Amino acid sequence: TKQRANQSINQQTSNQPNNQPNHSLIYNSMTMTKSLFVLLSACALVVDAFQAPSFTTHTAFTTTTSTRSKETALFASRAARKAKTRKAWMIKRGFLAPDGGPAPTIEKGEEGLEYVKLVHPDTGATSDIYLYGGVVTSYVVDGHEYIAVRPDAKMDGSKPISGGLSHCWPQFGPGEIQQHGFARNVMWTVKEQTATNVVLEMLPSDYTKEMWDKEFKCTFTVTLEADKLNTKMVVDNVGEEDSFDFQAALHSYFTVSSLDKLEITGSFEGKEFLNKMVGDEGEMQTEDRSAITISEEYDRVYKGVNDPVLKDAGAEKTLEILNTAGYEDTVLWNPYGNEGMGFNNFVCVESVKFDPVTLEAGGQWVGEMALKASSMGGEEDEP
Repeated sequence: TKQRANQSINQQTSNQPNNQPNHSLIYNSMTMTKSLFVLLSACALVVDAFQAPSFTTHTAFTTTTSTRSKETALFASRAARKAKTRKAWMIKRGFLAPDGGPAPTIEKGEEGLEYVKLVHPDTGATSDIYLYGGVVTSYVVDGHEYIAVRPDAKMDGSKPISGGLSHCWPQFGPGEIQQHGFARNVMWTVKEQTATNVVLEMLPSDYTKEMWDKEFKCTFTVTLEADKLNTKMVVDNVGEEDSFDFQAALHSYFTVSSLDKLEITGSFEGKEFLNKMVGDEGEMQTEDRSAITISEEYDRVYKGVNDPVLKDAGAEKTLEILNTAGYEDTVLWNPYGNEGMGFNNFVCVESVKFDPVTLEAGGQWVGEMALKASSMGGEEDEP
């Protein structure tokens, strides 16, 4: 057909006088263009008819409108079920938040260390948790920061972070292994994560086995609730035979407007404490105050006290430290007079299990501590 058309066009062109429009050629060209358009349209319909999974078919491939509607409804039902299953799978593994929105990502600090930021959708409260050391470095309520990080802190992984809710595990203070153990200067792994919750895990490594060759698993969960920040430390002895002993503590740094504006209340009065600032080994003393104020260097272990409350008159804020499991003792520490550490703007009120725990094979220990912020008037902070 194309050859005959070309011969016809050539013949007509040869018979056409110069400088005169060839109407026959124009007509034939238009006819061919229309034919080509019809052919392309037909091809498009065939492709559209076989497109899956839309089930939108051309009349040639569909018997009735009813059948087409049933096929479309069936596909929609299957697609909805698949989407629901896929969403549940992604939420369970932390790729999506429970509301279906994107899950929080792991962010990087200015000096390169990774951290997770939790944000409460209703109150706007936030919390930052660094993977290095598994340490909570921030808890902000109504624009007020309650957790302190010292100005001399190294945030590049060269040493443990000086500040936050720092882990002392499996040893508190000096002892057979390095000061305060190793949990605060190893990388923890994110096991679960949502917008308001993160679960970190620490397992033995070549580094930890060199100083403490025990079969353990530690998980640290931080949950940002509407009215408080919850933490949960779980220690499992995953060995089959041997037990091990450990101490545990959260070496917690809290912000204060100024030490002369701070008092710490709780069940301190009448309790014995170890004053480590006296002599080489410290001295046992008895507390005669119901409210503790700090006007000198402090390093005191209050055994049997686990209900401290920080009252900051300068910021008109109160912070309750709620030790509900595991942590039985409180340590107060402040390097009074040390400007480089920023002594006047923080106090350490530490949640401690001072007496060693013996954990049998297959056993588990749990330490739970929560922070509850409020105003000096007693009303909880509102965002």
